[in-house]
Amino acid sequence: MRIQISFIAFFLLLTSCQEETDLTFETLTLDETRCSECPMVEIQIPKAMENSKTAESINTILTEEIIEILNFDDEMEAISIKEAVQSFSNGYWALKKLYPDETMGWEARIKGIVTYEDPLLLTIEIDSYLYTGGAHGYSSKHYLNFDKRKAKELENWQLFKNREDFQKFAELKFRTQEQIPIGKPINSTGLMFERDSFYLPENIGFTEDGVTLLYNPYEVASYADGPITLTLKFEEVKPYLISKVKS
Repeated sequence: MRIQISFIAFFLLLTSCQEETDLTFETLTLDETRCSECPMVEIQIPKAMENSKTAESINTILTEEIIEILNFDDEMEAISIKEAVQSFSNGYWALKKLYPDETMGWEARIKGIVTYEDPLLLTIEIDSYLYTGGAHGYSSKHYLNFDKRKAKELENWQLFKNREDFQKFAELKFRTQEQIPIGKPINSTGLMFERDSFYLPENIGFTEDGVTLLYNPYEVASYADGPITLTLKFEEVKPYLISKVKS
């Protein structure tokens, strides 16, 4: 009887873990343009549909990311996407009140996609474009990495066994891709790393092609140079990763 009970308990635990790591996403599409003169706001992000701690964590962090992107009203503490849209709109109308003849229409487009998923890890890429006046808008991408079993977002340093070892490996690959000779300063070909020293970007994410390092415009190069990406194959980076990945 004890053996049978133990087997049932183990089966239920295994099933529970499996359910916790299996995720289903639906696309949440919002057009929050509220009037003909209002800022244009379009949002399209994945929404985890499970009734689980992992799904709740993912959806909450995605909401927080959108709030951060759209927050343009220091006097308003947005706690929802709709309030974040209002914050963005408030920023526009405040500027238009000061410069009624010079303020161009503002625009925000945010799109999220799942770029990688396995039983342990999930990566969502947030692609945003903001125009708030000036000569051009600003495009950027952000990667959100999740530990599905612990239901939490992972910081970049939590992805690697030893961050310094991975950084040394990544620098060699980066120099090869950007044709920067070994022994020469990292900025010798026109890049703009602070203190002329290579460092990992703020955005590191998993895709089906491998681990992608993403430097957004202005991070290490001019806006005209656009984003700089380096994708490292899983076979190359497996020795540096804490978690096993599918290859």
